[in-house]
Amino acid sequence: MHERNMTVGNQMVSLPQIQGTTAGIQDLTFLHMGYKGLIDIRGDENEPLTHPFLQIGNTQIPFTSLVWNRLGNWIPCFTFQTKGLTLRGIILTPVEERGFLVRLEITNCSSEAVNFTYGLCGRWASSWHCVNEDKMLSGEKHCYQSKWNNGIVFDMRCGTPMFAFAPMADKKCRLTFETTKDIVDYRLARSESLAPGQNCSLTVYWGLGFEEVAAVTSAKEMLRQGYDYELSRTLNWLDERALKFKDEKLTRLYNINLFFCIFFSTGITLDTEELVLVTSRSPRYYVSAAYWDRDSLLWSFPAILDADHNLAHDMLLYVFGRQRKNFGIHSRYIDGTMLEPGFELDELMAPVLALERYVDSTGDQSLLNEHDVRDGVSRILNCLKKHRHTAVALYNTFLQPTDDEHVYPYLTYDNVLVWKGLRALAHLYPEYSELEQTAQKIKSAIETHCVKEENGKRFYAWSVDLNGNYDIYDEPPGSLQLLPYIGFCAVNDEVYRNTIRMIRSPQYPYSFSESRFAEIGCPHAPHPWILSVANSLLCGRVEHCAKFLHDAQMDDLIACESVDENTGKCTTGAAFATCAGFLCHAMKESKEGLDQVYEE
Repeated sequence: MHERNMTVGNQMVSLPQIQGTTAGIQDLTFLHMGYKGLIDIRGDENEPLTHPFLQIGNTQIPFTSLVWNRLGNWIPCFTFQTKGLTLRGIILTPVEERGFLVRLEITNCSSEAVNFTYGLCGRWASSWHCVNEDKMLSGEKHCYQSKWNNGIVFDMRCGTPMFAFAPMADKKCRLTFETTKDIVDYRLARSESLAPGQNCSLTVYWGLGFEEVAAVTSAKEMLRQGYDYELSRTLNWLDERALKFKDEKLTRLYNINLFFCIFFSTGITLDTEELVLVTSRSPRYYVSAAYWDRDSLLWSFPAILDADHNLAHDMLLYVFGRQRKNFGIHSRYIDGTMLEPGFELDELMAPVLALERYVDSTGDQSLLNEHDVRDGVSRILNCLKKHRHTAVALYNTFLQPTDDEHVYPYLTYDNVLVWKGLRALAHLYPEYSELEQTAQKIKSAIETHCVKEENGKRFYAWSVDLNGNYDIYDEPPGSLQLLPYIGFCAVNDEVYRNTIRMIRSPQYPYSFSESRFAEIGCPHAPHPWILSVANSLLCGRVEHCAKFLHDAQMDDLIACESVDENTGKCTTGAAFATCAGFLCHAMKESKEGLDQVYEE
């Protein structure tokens, strides 16, 4: 498997850019509650943060033709052959650890003894604060020897410590470092001599922490546990959540995206050790490290619930805890304060829909009576009242599911979510049983005001203004395709079928129906969306989606916002972690059909 960039992470640490050509780890990221987002520790264009090297005599061997694989469909590993030596590298972010490790294994496959030096080197060039936009941090960089690990420590200070990270090798290495113009270069090197057939290994553990001691002991904890333990524990963790399809490509695609969703749409903050939810922990995603109700609860939550009930439970505690005071606001920081203002009806209903999904899936009703949950539900209902039309049981929104401004204020899809959400509350809480009647009024209002007719065929308009105006349109982040999946109508409902024909016809400008990768797009990103593939799976277009997913490269197999309609390669929204979750959920829901496509 040859990939341009690899990605890996755990609950605390993300490595969003591992260079496919050099195995260089370009940067290290982590979440920080006090700074309301993501901190990114970077190398530069000339030297990554860390990378393996191999030196024979005075010649440093350039890495070429690396062959990549993923252990457990997540852990990147590579092989490289040169001058009779085979080098195998593994980049592991062990679960439940505050750091990562790089292991290098070398075997002498030649007929002669070989002397060489190998290890890690790199550059700490800059550090950045990332929430949608990236801003360079202006604190002081330090690198120094520490008695805590008999090695070196890097730390950032802005009056007081901001963070620290430190390497610790399992074998004695020669450690050197140099600071020039606020850039720190370092090298951890070990010399070996191997007879024919012999092998050796070196594992470097990198710990992260608030300051020196925390960083070093994070590395020391992994070193004490040992590489075999950390690898085995992580592989077991991955295996417990993995899913196998009949097609090997779909198996790999599903699991890579599932683990990317888990580790890049959720994370634990370094400073407060709280679970938080974000669009993506990768700065490659264009609105990274912020919170959206829709993204976290309608897209990533279903997949995580499929794989890990405990994590899903904790996600809801965070949502109804820190985030509830601003339910329905466009986007927020991870501490719950407002980032981008603007009301979105789909986001307001997302917590209720996730709560119902959790209770129905697990049978666990303990959350329902939590004070924060009850208060959150009350806030949602009070907010809904402000957006209801005075005479018609329809609710307005300012922003559409793409976060772009509406054309007309009453969206069919959004009001279907309100219908679904009120029915959910009537189902979950006896005291809200009367909401079932309200939901029926909403359904009647949708059928009366949101169903239009052209050329003798009735269809669902995208949005209306209750004055006779409407538009024919669709958005993958909140698609009319999903109405049967939500339970509003049947797949064979005539109005629904007419709607789908219209938005998938060659006459519809964003259908891409005559392209190789035919899925719906929209002006926000005028190419086929991966969310639309998930929507199509959930409404039964399985054979079409199986071919799309089998052939599309996306963002090196990870879900992105949109792909080129002719090549299937990422065009917008790389490293889209919440989208990866929705794709996985749709694949799991459609597993029987996908497996039938690939029956021998």
